[in-house]
Amino acid sequence: MHDFSRRQFLAQSAAAGALGALSPLTGALRANEADAKAPPLPKGKAEHCVFVWLGGGAGHLDTWDPKQKGDPKEKKPGSYYDPIDTAIPGVQVCEHLPRCASRLDRFIPIRSIHHEVIDEHAAATNRVHTGRPTGGTEIYPSVGSIVAHQRGPAGDSVPAYVLIGYPNVTRGPGFLGARYGYIYLTDTKSGPNGLTRPTDITADRQSRRDQMLAKLRATTAERAKADRMIADYDATVAEMQRLAGPTFMNAFQLDREPDSLRNSYGGEFGQRCLLTRRLIERGVRFVEVSHNLNFLNGTGWDVHNDGILEQHKLIQELDMALSAMVDDLAEKKLLDKTLIVVATEFGRPASFDGGGGRGHHSKSYSMVLAGGGLKSGQAIGLTDELGMKIVERPVSIPDLHATMHCALGINPHENLYSGDRPVPISDGGQPVRELFS
Repeated sequence: MHDFSRRQFLAQSAAAGALGALSPLTGALRANEADAKAPPLPKGKAEHCVFVWLGGGAGHLDTWDPKQKGDPKEKKPGSYYDPIDTAIPGVQVCEHLPRCASRLDRFIPIRSIHHEVIDEHAAATNRVHTGRPTGGTEIYPSVGSIVAHQRGPAGDSVPAYVLIGYPNVTRGPGFLGARYGYIYLTDTKSGPNGLTRPTDITADRQSRRDQMLAKLRATTAERAKADRMIADYDATVAEMQRLAGPTFMNAFQLDREPDSLRNSYGGEFGQRCLLTRRLIERGVRFVEVSHNLNFLNGTGWDVHNDGILEQHKLIQELDMALSAMVDDLAEKKLLDKTLIVVATEFGRPASFDGGGGRGHHSKSYSMVLAGGGLKSGQAIGLTDELGMKIVERPVSIPDLHATMHCALGINPHENLYSGDRPVPISDGGQPVRELFS
């Protein structure tokens, strides 16, 4: 009897071990079954995406989700500015967004964005751009690079992905490789450095150089088939050559636009947004345009202490440029084809710090969508009386990414591959289905 019990124990242990070994497969099968039962993913009609980046952490209470008026001197929590009504009944925004307020029926404020990164700007910026936590040695691709990988450029002789701002690994292609990286620029007048051919290099001379380079490239490729660095470098050189023509470089000639239009966009950030429209018009698929110009208030959107005193200048500049870009894209019949996302790494709490400014808050804050053929004129999500907690329709960062991808006709549950390792395009995100027809 004792021997039988031992055999029984061993048999049961073996069975348990087998079940343990099969558990990942079982989990995958269950996930597939869940996907099969879920309604089909929505597929939007957007062809382009503009990602407006408010680096530093734009406070939701002082922009898109105003609450009771606060007072830093009296330590009374609340909004820094008065609210105003908008084109969406019952929805208000900050008083310094009057142009966007009158056009809010073309927008979708999402007031229930959340994640758990609070005090690290770099980690929160990475979270919003990649849709994931940092992954140890793994470098995940940004949303711009994923769109470039999945859709490619929408026109000839233009890049798929342009970054108007400073380069950063957070915005990069990660494991997808340099082919799906960005072209970056900080000067809206001259375009990217290195793409303009020197005046003493004639077309014939350039052609001879290209022929020689092609031979060297073929030889190198044969010798170093497994060298990822050489392959990435080769892809980058080829892309630079492709972009050096007039189709892309002419986009930077902003003086060809009417003065009245240029003036409607406003200053440097506005001119970046005008350039963005010109890039979209030529077929660039994804443009990130940064608005974190510190000289306006000394701190940009990171309004600790007295940095908040002139925060209104940033908000006013955003209002002018964003509303002009929406109008301009609509005039060019491009708004329904262009998804605009106004994003930031986290919001700000209702309370004020010792210097009268605000700290960081990521548990509930706002981002804004516009265009892209989505069902605009509605606000998604609701926060409590001080904007500190979500009380209705939370939207995670992976959900935001899934929504963006679906709007662009990309399946957010499809796998990319880091070597042999499958990595879903979104980290388990579900699209905000209310936004799709």
